[in-house]
Amino acid sequence: MSELKLIENVHTIFTADPEGQELRDGYVLVEDNEIEELGNSPYKGPEPDLAIDGEDKVMIPGLINTHHHLFQTLFRNFKEVNNAKLFTWLTELYDRWAKVDRRAIHVSTAIGAAELLLSGATTTSDHLYLFPEGKNDIFDVEVEAAKEVGIRFHPCRGSMSLSREDGGLPPKEVVQTEEEIIREYRRVIEEYHDRDKFAMTKIALAPCSPFSVTDEIMRKTAELAEKEDMALHTHLAETEDETEFCLDEVGMRPVDYMEELSWLDDRVWFAHAVHVNEREIEKLSEAGVGMSHCPSSNMRLGSGIAPVVKMKDTDIKVSMAVDGSASNDTSNMIKELRQALLLQRVKYGADSITPREVLQFGTIGGARALGREDELGSIEPGKAADLVMVDLNRLEYAGGLSDPVSALLMCDTKGVDFNMVDGEVLVEDGELCDQELLDYVDEQNEIAARFYS
Repeated sequence: MSELKLIENVHTIFTADPEGQELRDGYVLVEDNEIEELGNSPYKGPEPDLAIDGEDKVMIPGLINTHHHLFQTLFRNFKEVNNAKLFTWLTELYDRWAKVDRRAIHVSTAIGAAELLLSGATTTSDHLYLFPEGKNDIFDVEVEAAKEVGIRFHPCRGSMSLSREDGGLPPKEVVQTEEEIIREYRRVIEEYHDRDKFAMTKIALAPCSPFSVTDEIMRKTAELAEKEDMALHTHLAETEDETEFCLDEVGMRPVDYMEELSWLDDRVWFAHAVHVNEREIEKLSEAGVGMSHCPSSNMRLGSGIAPVVKMKDTDIKVSMAVDGSASNDTSNMIKELRQALLLQRVKYGADSITPREVLQFGTIGGARALGREDELGSIEPGKAADLVMVDLNRLEYAGGLSDPVSALLMCDTKGVDFNMVDGEVLVEDGELCDQELLDYVDEQNEIAARFYS
């Protein structure tokens, strides 16, 4: 028997729908895990099984984080790399990452996913590309940990095949053969990829970068993704060093190289895309690719400012992401949106981008990047009941309520007060409903301390 949940008396509902609808004093009716109806109060339908008061709250669709490395929550604020650029940062950390085990993956995934819930994310991707020898099942471990937390999950089965001996950056302990990579791709697709509507787990295929695997693996990954109708993901054009490396190694800039490898199509979304010129933006737009904008990581590593203002009116599917917590040092999704707003204005001016546009990136933009805009990313009947609310009666909003929607980004929103994922309330009154998840904090600190020495 179905269950009706009514969220009523909501001060403002930002729907992120195609019409840009915003409701004042609104309600949303949820049946099981699906949005059934929304409108202006009072609600006049059947009596709900559960009524939730939205008075003085702003509701937005659940935020969608399209790029993360959840295991890196074990390595945030790691003093040896606090002032390092990307390539130095990677070289220093790879040897430590090679020692992660199953328990480290479980705990760090749970910590990162719980932090995302508290900051308004209802869906997260994760790019796990590092598999110490004999530990392919750490992918399975993170899927189970995400299921425990309750977040909607898009784990990317990553890969690396070029060790330092082959001209890459990682140690040989974390690279794999082509045969093993393709075999594991097929295994995780069969075991975990759910093609049903509102699926809680969907898989993507994701070599770490075009320079950490062979051309052959890049091409075979794309071929398998096309055959199985899978999404594709990788890092691209994150730093100037990467561009120079690409020019030296293959005589092409990164975007042209991806085209050469058959990686420019609408099933692909790239992380970063910082160092792209206008010709390349046009090429990415023509292909209909997605991109994960990771402003905090790009600032933290001094990588640059992605030209999101130049992308936002093209056919590039701009989305938002926190990136790994060793290059961001937090997993706070709503703060990431504020960072994006302010960083774009640094480069392009105060009138170049609005809070509502950035909220679109973080909601329906993320759904488009993941190929799930028919299910997620906006508050409309027939979509998943992934709903977030923030209470306006906060110190940081005092005096700032002339526009409650933009207040979420213009003011210092630290977290959300309510988070519903797939019809289940996981955050209430600003706290995790499953308080046992906090038991992982001490264990996370103990595991992280092992990597300090």
